[in-house]
Amino acid sequence: MSGSLIGTGARARLGLALAIALLAGCSGASRVPAAMDDFTAAEIYARGEAEVETGDPGDAAFLFGEIERLYPYSEWGQRALIMQAYAYHKDRDYPNSRAAAQRYIDFYPDTDDTAYAQYLLALSYYDQIDDVGRDQGLTFQALQSLRTVIEQYPESPYAGASVLKFDLAFDHLAAKEMEVGRYYLKRKNYAAAVNRFRVVVEQFQTTKQTPEALHRLVESYLSLGLTDEAQTAGAILGVNYPATEWYQDSYALLTGRGLQMQAQGDNWLASIYRQVVRGEWL
Repeated sequence: MSGSLIGTGARARLGLALAIALLAGCSGASRVPAAMDDFTAAEIYARGEAEVETGDPGDAAFLFGEIERLYPYSEWGQRALIMQAYAYHKDRDYPNSRAAAQRYIDFYPDTDDTAYAQYLLALSYYDQIDDVGRDQGLTFQALQSLRTVIEQYPESPYAGASVLKFDLAFDHLAAKEMEVGRYYLKRKNYAAAVNRFRVVVEQFQTTKQTPEALHRLVESYLSLGLTDEAQTAGAILGVNYPATEWYQDSYALLTGRGLQMQAQGDNWLASIYRQVVRGEWL
């Protein structure tokens, strides 16, 4: 969004603000005045936009906050609030971005920018996923917030991007399960490894992690001496992922022991195999 045209007097005051900012910048302090009480909402907004584009997004967030403080519940205050959420996000201040976006949703639930506020809220979780290590709380929150965009604002410009990010976050959860499962498998804790790979197969079967999870189940079950389960996991691989390297690896493991890749017994994998045959899985 852009502000309205600024008159001659306004330009003079804005020039003064720029001069103050430059002096502050030379001293290493913030480039914006400590308070903006003498400036109009349009002037502050214009300066905030300039800071977002070419300056310090943290200073921009402060400026947009000043509009909210000085002109609460006004049209300028509304516009400044969504821009404050954006500026905080650009500054990677995700908690404050989320707080500003949530305030916008609470105060203005039915405007053209509400969908964007919800999307920014989701991004405040999503953009931290790579930094959370084994703690998946933020990933779950990102999924919930992205689902809100998809379900409540399906016609918005942000729905498509939310679907893509939802799928990536979902795959991220599956990848974390695989990471832990491989850790247990490497240490020959096969029962614990099976539990992790089973989660991927049962709860994350639409992700790209599933073929490897099935192969790791073949490995784990063979190590436990549970050949029925191992063969059934291989059979599911054969139906769904015959062109993958994981199928080839499982085929070599099973046939090397004189076993076939076919469903055997009555176990949880056999139940999934029956669903696969009927086309009810994947």
